[in-house]
Amino acid sequence: MKACCTGWLALVAAAAVQAQVGPSASVVEPRAFGYLVGDVLQRRVTVDVPPGWVLDPESLPPVRRPGQALELRRLRWQGGPELLLEYQVFLAPRDVYTLEAPPLKLRFHGPGGERGLRIDAWPVTVAPLLPAEISPRTGLGDMRPDAPPPLFDLGPAQQRLSAYAALLALAAIYLLHVYVGLPWLARRSRPFGRAWRPLMLAVMTPDVGGQRRAFEEIHRALNATAGEALFAAGLEPFLHRHPHFAPLRPDLTDFFRRSEAGFFAGQWGDDSRAWLLELGRRCRNLERGSA
Repeated sequence: MKACCTGWLALVAAAAVQAQVGPSASVVEPRAFGYLVGDVLQRRVTVDVPPGWVLDPESLPPVRRPGQALELRRLRWQGGPELLLEYQVFLAPRDVYTLEAPPLKLRFHGPGGERGLRIDAWPVTVAPLLPAEISPRTGLGDMRPDAPPPLFDLGPAQQRLSAYAALLALAAIYLLHVYVGLPWLARRSRPFGRAWRPLMLAVMTPDVGGQRRAFEEIHRALNATAGEALFAAGLEPFLHRHPHFAPLRPDLTDFFRRSEAGFFAGQWGDDSRAWLLELGRRCRNLERGSA
């Protein structure tokens, strides 16, 4: 009986001791030096949680708080023995600088009520990207001037451009010849086009000889247009072959009448000069419109 009581008291004492023992932790720290801006650090905390104890999630530190030189990016705790803390450096100091991961205060709930577990702060040193004193040697000191742009040989491009310009000029000359030169030459080579300048000179001559030459110029242009000597009797067949002159039927009839009176009867009208010039101008214009 006495042995049973002793065993039972031992079990009660062991349970009481176990209830008084709370969670404990061991930390695996990486190196605490040689970090640069942008580096990622991992801190592993192994927590020994006795049966019956549960971690309070509200005691875990917040993740991704902006504006921190050493920002907690990720925290992993899945109820197992390991707490993973991942930090990233967001500071680029001019000299070697010491940052500190803040301490952790974890809370656990268990048979003995609530108990806290402190994980000490963790200092790390961050180095500058460039040394404070830069060597004055060439290329290592202050900012160097911009490098001059590379030079390219423009000779082939200039030759191609000259060839294109020459081809374009030849094409322009050809088009000018086809659409301007040839029509102009054709107009000048037509009978009334050739007769226009001599007709003006003849009309400007004040004597009867000038008036006679004016009639001859129009006769010569009519003959060249008809392809034969044209007289009053052949006017209607001529207008049938060259209908663009049909609006001048009355004027051409009057022309042959005046020409016959002048050449055979010597009766040159005083108003014939201006009339002949106007007739020649109208014949030239109709001749151009027929092209």
